[in-house]
Amino acid sequence: MIVLHHCPQTRSMRSLWLLHELGIAFEVVKHGFDKSLRAPDYLLKSPAGRVPALELDGAAIFETGAITEVLCELFSPEVLGRPAGHAERAQWLIWVHFAETISQHAAALTQQHVALREDHMRSPIVMKLEAARILKCYAALDARLAGRDYLLDGGFSAADVSVGQAVYLAKFFAHIDGFAAVKSWYERITARAAFVASLPGDETLFAGTFFEPWEGAT
Repeated sequence: MIVLHHCPQTRSMRSLWLLHELGIAFEVVKHGFDKSLRAPDYLLKSPAGRVPALELDGAAIFETGAITEVLCELFSPEVLGRPAGHAERAQWLIWVHFAETISQHAAALTQQHVALREDHMRSPIVMKLEAARILKCYAALDARLAGRDYLLDGGFSAADVSVGQAVYLAKFFAHIDGFAAVKSWYERITARAAFVASLPGDETLFAGTFFEPWEGAT
């Protein structure tokens, strides 16, 4: 039995997308983006009180990179994953975990735009700095994707899922329009049925489709 603990439009979407790509049976337990994640029973699954947590045959796994590695090793080592000894193993690991480099900046901006509800609490300096850092990530991604359909020459993999989900969140704060290779790749991977299946329904974290810095914040 596989159970994913999930909040819409958070990093757990990465694991949800991957599970749909794998085509295996699983259940989803949805949580609010709130203090309920600090409940004692949930902390046994994810001790920092974050999503995702994945229950797999009675054991709990947290951290999206770890979940990605375990699921691919078990269910798709040669297609969505790249096993130890594979020529693309190092690049697969690099890009699976590069997703967190992007996500940390999107998380900082989510805090500024969503968690801090009053304009006077927000920092336009932090907002602009973190958005600029996302653009640096897009540039690195654009260089990697130049001449490629996917992040790895061997084809679509969980690396595309991980980074694609990170870009999905980052796009709320920094446009990809100036990065042709990223834009083409993103359109390609988000047309996949598994991505569409991982999208939120009515339970959305972000009220808008793009967030500019609050110029008047102090």
